[in-house]
Amino acid sequence: MNETAEIGIFGGTGIYDSGLLKDSNEITIDTPYGKTSDSITVGEFNGRNVAFMPRHGKKHTIPPHLINFRANIWAFKELGVKRIIAPSAVGSLKEEFEPGHFALPSQFIDFTKSRKGTFSEDGKVIHISVADPFCPELQNVILNVTKEQEIQIHDNCTYICIEGPRFSTKAESKFFRTTGADIIGMTLVPECQLAREAQICYVSISTVTDYDVWAEKPVTAKDVMEILAKNVEMTKKLLTLVIDQIPKIKSCSCETALEEAEF
Repeated sequence: MNETAEIGIFGGTGIYDSGLLKDSNEITIDTPYGKTSDSITVGEFNGRNVAFMPRHGKKHTIPPHLINFRANIWAFKELGVKRIIAPSAVGSLKEEFEPGHFALPSQFIDFTKSRKGTFSEDGKVIHISVADPFCPELQNVILNVTKEQEIQIHDNCTYICIEGPRFSTKAESKFFRTTGADIIGMTLVPECQLAREAQICYVSISTVTDYDVWAEKPVTAKDVMEILAKNVEMTKKLLTLVIDQIPKIKSCSCETALEEAEF
């Protein structure tokens, strides 16, 4: 395989084609964990080799609970990806997190039920630390870019990840608010923890699409897509600015995550 990339992007709901890459090739990678969500577009952006994969497939055919997260992360690792930027859509659990705003998670609470969240298998035990699940260097880049561009973003957020594909009941939504979490979504886990096991830097950029059902405003897929459609161009602009500002030399410790995790 000749293609390589240093930066990987998982396109979230509403972003199925990065539209950013020059001299791009579409490739398919076989993995030990099965098929990836879709083919991977590898190309160049301002002198950086970038790989793009739509997390739900180009036609949004894969629901959150059936995404093959292990295959997706493994494929990026195989390409040589060192850093992953992961846009996603989330609901708001707080009044001040308004639809159309961005959020930057620094913690998560896992309410998923049936996902394969580790590369650890028979004969290999990995106890990965996710005390701080996201790359601090990439988070700082995003905060600097949004400040410069005067883009509304809430930082230091806690993301509750639910199984999906259904939305929450009112009782669940009101309970989730009591945890102190800020946003709720369906795709962060196990994607971020698998990236940590693969020793790849990972950061999530969340677009708030709705108030979760606690606000007595029932959530519909149509509502979500309308907000995302308005924010797609802003998200793509944010991605371009972030890629430009990612340092060539790392200052984080993400690539040594396994040193104290394996028996």
